Amino acid sequence: MKDFRGKVAAITGAGSGIGRALALALARDGARLALSDVQDEGLDETARQVLALGATCTTAHVDVANRDAVFAWADACAREHGQVHLAINNAGVALAAPAESVSPEDFEWLMGINFWGVVHGSQAFLPHLKASGDGHLVNLSSIFGIVAMPTQSAYNAAKFAVRGYTEALRMELQIEGAPVGVTCVHPGGIATNIVRAQRIDPAIQRLTGGTEEGFRRAADRSIQTTSPEAAARRILHGVQRNESRVLVGPDARVLDIMARLLGAGYQRLLVKRALRMREERPT
Repeated sequence: MKDFRGKVAAITGAGSGIGRALALALARDGARLALSDVQDEGLDETARQVLALGATCTTAHVDVANRDAVFAWADACAREHGQVHLAINNAGVALAAPAESVSPEDFEWLMGINFWGVVHGSQAFLPHLKASGDGHLVNLSSIFGIVAMPTQSAYNAAKFAVRGYTEALRMELQIEGAPVGVTCVHPGGIATNIVRAQRIDPAIQRLTGGTEEGFRRAADRSIQTTSPEAAARRILHGVQRNESRVLVGPDARVLDIMARLLGAGYQRLLVKRALRMREERPT
């Protein structure tokens, strides 16, 4: 897929952040948009901005954790737009909690969106992407799908799973000879609201030595590395080049190199960093 003009792109989590930036970038490139989110106000604002650029746009309230809802939306996209060329499974949430005590309810909530949402979206849109003759599937993992991070066990589990699922799927489609490219995206710190909106287990204080609000502020500061607009441009460039893996942001590239060079040894560095931050935290 070298050119997005006239192509139909479906994006989950389009109400803010990377999803909105992708929608606007594709609108400028002449694509037709099918957008979904569970946050109706944000989704409406994205649609308003897309329409102001002169692009065609439809919207739907879709909970990606609901398999039937995702499949119904995929069929509606193909029906309303005639076909679907590009599907981007972008919707995601965050959770900070100790691995030892993370609640089953929080774990299932996160996996339902971050992992099963990707599986649902992939399976729902693949028949339409194949039928287009020039399809591409983009699944959002994270740099935390390459390296693990203390307090992020549930998020790591989902994002590592997305990576494995997506890489296996890409190989299967290549073996099949299907006209569909697949890209797995690993963003680093992106200046979106995902960290501000994350769920934080109060037990996190046992690991960090600080308050929940202090943890939220520190985490928020750590994601100001790359803008959503820059992330969107990098992702779409990866689609045009049919890249199997896209790293977004300098921090993602550094952590990827660290994991390649050190193997499991990267964990010792992260533990030392966490202990140092805990010691430096005001009491």
